[in-house]
Amino acid sequence: MSLSTGDYRPRDAEHAVLYRVIDEHLDAFLDTARRHADGAPLPAFVEQEFRDFLTCGVLAHGFARLRCTDCALERLVPFSCKGRGFCPSCGGRRMTECAARQVDEVLPRVPVRQWVLSLPYRLRYLLAWDHALARAVLGVYVRVLLGFQRQRARRYGICDGRSGSVTVIQRFGGGLNLNGHYHTLLFDGVFFADRANDALDFRPLPPPTDEEVGHVLARIAVRVQRLLKRRWLDPCDTDMCQADPVVEESPVLAGISSASIQGRIALGPRAGARVWRVGADPDAPWVLSTAPRHAHLAGFDLHANVDAPASDRTRLEQLCRYLLRPAVAQDRLRLLDDGRIVLTLKTAWADGTRQLLFEPLELLEKLAALIPRPRINLVLYHGVLAPHSGWRARVVAHGAPPAEAPVVASAAPEADDEPTTAPVVRYWAWADLMRRAFDIDVLACPRCGGRLRLIATVEAPDAIRAILGALAESEGLVGRAPPPVPALNASQAAATGA
Repeated sequence: MSLSTGDYRPRDAEHAVLYRVIDEHLDAFLDTARRHADGAPLPAFVEQEFRDFLTCGVLAHGFARLRCTDCALERLVPFSCKGRGFCPSCGGRRMTECAARQVDEVLPRVPVRQWVLSLPYRLRYLLAWDHALARAVLGVYVRVLLGFQRQRARRYGICDGRSGSVTVIQRFGGGLNLNGHYHTLLFDGVFFADRANDALDFRPLPPPTDEEVGHVLARIAVRVQRLLKRRWLDPCDTDMCQADPVVEESPVLAGISSASIQGRIALGPRAGARVWRVGADPDAPWVLSTAPRHAHLAGFDLHANVDAPASDRTRLEQLCRYLLRPAVAQDRLRLLDDGRIVLTLKTAWADGTRQLLFEPLELLEKLAALIPRPRINLVLYHGVLAPHSGWRARVVAHGAPPAEAPVVASAAPEADDEPTTAPVVRYWAWADLMRRAFDIDVLACPRCGGRLRLIATVEAPDAIRAILGALAESEGLVGRAPPPVPALNASQAAATGA
């Protein structure tokens, strides 16, 4: 396959709607939050995520310097913020990298089904900031799924069938609301030991019926309620906020999170009001989905109608990207002349809502609730894919083509957590991810078609100013911001001492 070499243009981060709104209104938002909580600020990790976002893709905060080996043309590539809450660019990179890793290194060539578990509103709030509880609920849910597969396998004479799963904890909904739920890719079958050949075989299982999905959900709901009672938690108890650790740590974050889950505003003159909806019918009835393999019970919701066959790795990667997608899509945000922001929904809601409308501080409030605590894992493995499973190595290799020459790589784990995730074996380079996601060769020189090579990373403020100053002067832009798509020719590079 030939790759595109001339279509790539670095993003213009500083002129994007999200950047402009945060840059202009962040300080006002933080002040409003402090006043709301009698001087208590938002947690430091929330403010830091916003501050870091304002450096993402901005040349003034550092960049990598690439030079063509043939014609000496240079390109500057700004650093990223690596945020995990709402940055569309870093979220997109993480999505592409992790999806590629799942397909290339983790998921075997067997059929896979997506199971999605949504939770009652009160439980969403509890799990949003209690990662240990979120993992405990996930453990209950996945054990039910694995047991369900084991039970079905026995009907086919397989007594020791074992399945496996990878789960992504998503924190957001389509309206930028805080909505913690689980997306799980579960093998549509079981592995079992063939003792005669000392090997593992895979037995595919038929898709679950609507009735079976309902029974699975009932079992999950009962066991989750039992777990909560053991921990002295009752999601129906409205007085539970008296012992709420989030309220004790940051009252304003607790209020923002609760309002986000309910689709309401927590701060400012519209506190307590619902988020503005465009196109909504106030008299529209509440409609529960009647789609296949979709069940509802006491606020719990389970869907299992999406799958990827063993032979379709492209579909599997698309499914992985869907699980790992970022919370915010830049192309769905639009800034109005009056300063308000329109978010266009991917699909209309049941009441007819097609767009949501936010004041700037309201948008920042919604983004703040989506930022996860640092050093927690949001991608978790169970069953035969669990890191300590004795079958893991053979399962991962099942059906894979012969191994190629090893790739030199460095581990780059995202966060520290208990050992429940598979080890990261490769850090994907930016250029490789662009090729994987868009079929674009970003290291092809746009002038001569030669190869761009990294010659330096520039982080020192004096060096940054010198290079950007030389670029601006050569383009006749003295006193103005550097252009969004920088490329230095040989004489400009010489002027900066390269």
